[in-house]
Amino acid sequence: MEIERLLIKIAQILERLDMPYIITGGIAVAAWGRVRATFDIDIVIEIKEEKISPLMDALRELSKAGYIDKKMAKQALRDRGEFNFIDPQTGLKIDFWVRKDEPFAKNEFDRRVSKNIKGQKIYFISPEDLILRKLQWHKLSEISKHLEDIESILKISKVDLNYLKIWAEKQSTIKILNKLL
Repeated sequence: MEIERLLIKIAQILERLDMPYIITGGIAVAAWGRVRATFDIDIVIEIKEEKISPLMDALRELSKAGYIDKKMAKQALRDRGEFNFIDPQTGLKIDFWVRKDEPFAKNEFDRRVSKNIKGQKIYFISPEDLILRKLQWHKLSEISKHLEDIESILKISKVDLNYLKIWAEKQSTIKILNKLL
């Protein structure tokens, strides 16, 4: 329940700052597949430099003792990388990933799906795009968790297989996808 409360608060901050985002990672797997343990919230954001300070201020309003590093956020913007916020009340870490400037990343935002959680609209990566990201992560790391997540999404969510196959071919993960199908 703590993770849900924190997710709602973060979504409210991002909306207030007019900062497009998608929830991905373990939280998104729980939305589209089976629930599994996760100890962080992964969020891909579109952020401009002038929004870094307002975001830092808003996160500090959540918790004055929370960990956030402005230099890391600026570096993440330059590198299209990640920075974190750690909420001391829950111990949960929020990984903010800056959206990459590539066709697939732009497409993920165009295809994001809203879900209502306790009256708050939360934007999630689509199940297809989550599968495609998990295929990429598995290809890089060969961690079986990614394949297990994909299998659970395929079992529980209705997905566009044609879309999956087109993009899996483009990202050279089609062999992995075909094995799972």
